[in-house]
Amino acid sequence: MASKPTYTIGVTGLNNIDSPGPGVPVIRSLREAKSFNVKIIGLAYETLEPGIYMNNVADKVYQLPYPSMGSDTLIKRIDYIHTKEKIDIIIPNFDAELFAFMKSEKYLKELGIATFLPTIEQFEERHKSVLYEFGQKYGLAVPYSKAITTYADISKLKTEFEYPVLVKGKYYEAYLAYNEAQVIEYFNKLTAKWGYPVIIQQFVKGTEVNVVALGDGKGRTVSAVPMRKQYITDKGKAWGGITLADEKLIKLTRDLIKKTKWRGGMELEIIKTNDGTYYIIEINPRIPAWVYLATAAGQNLPEALVNLAMNKKVKAFKTYDIGKMFIRYSYDLIGDISQFEQLSIKGEL
Repeated sequence: MASKPTYTIGVTGLNNIDSPGPGVPVIRSLREAKSFNVKIIGLAYETLEPGIYMNNVADKVYQLPYPSMGSDTLIKRIDYIHTKEKIDIIIPNFDAELFAFMKSEKYLKELGIATFLPTIEQFEERHKSVLYEFGQKYGLAVPYSKAITTYADISKLKTEFEYPVLVKGKYYEAYLAYNEAQVIEYFNKLTAKWGYPVIIQQFVKGTEVNVVALGDGKGRTVSAVPMRKQYITDKGKAWGGITLADEKLIKLTRDLIKKTKWRGGMELEIIKTNDGTYYIIEINPRIPAWVYLATAAGQNLPEALVNLAMNKKVKAFKTYDIGKMFIRYSYDLIGDISQFEQLSIKGEL
């Protein structure tokens, strides 16, 4: 029997806080992979990301410069880390960093670092600011939305929308506004944190359901697991959820991946109305923070993604456990100031 390969995998998104990053659940999934062994290189932007200090998460951690410092600076740091660790594949997990990795895909490949990400075209056309046009292009139900950049835009909203409306940040966070004053409040809050534009989206009443999925880049759906949020934080993040039996949701996901030839992980955020219509309200172009639920339900999406990146043949998952549930919790990690100092001063731990 052939021995399993061991891959050195760089993973970002170790901020396991109230708005958790996908890094820790991705790593948990990778450590449970049956087709390979792993050495995990944690890639952190801040020195207090909890995943840095958790047991059995990263074998080694390096600090990265923020994507806002420029793609070249970020990739130069990756190049340095690669000279020390010989990384086989990187799985980036933040929207804000994806463009830098997609843009540098060819260069990383020349170094010997694989990725499995959407194309730049796929990434751009599903942005919140153009999601309505995306829906029209692919025949999908998407609530009307509009990107705004000024207070003058806000005063004109009443001619195009009925309140309440959703006010969404460029990358993260969404708030329900019942009047113009609340739109202004959330506009200021979101632009200060994420920059311009802010997206205004028609509010659709119904039940929110989510799908985590993986496309092979050729139109085939390798993995798709739907979930309903059972507990939601004030930032709209799932703090508890349960897998659903919903063939219509699975079909919608497969059709979208087939039409777009989506490459890599994705999360669909969908509102199911009382009349059974499914409205796509967001498409996140990466693995979501609740991905370990899919792994526990029988579809180890991160494992499949790595095998696709390494040009291995990957069978599509056929089934998953229905009624599998997850609940997040807080836990006090105990570390030592020397760990914090080492990462702060040397940039690695």
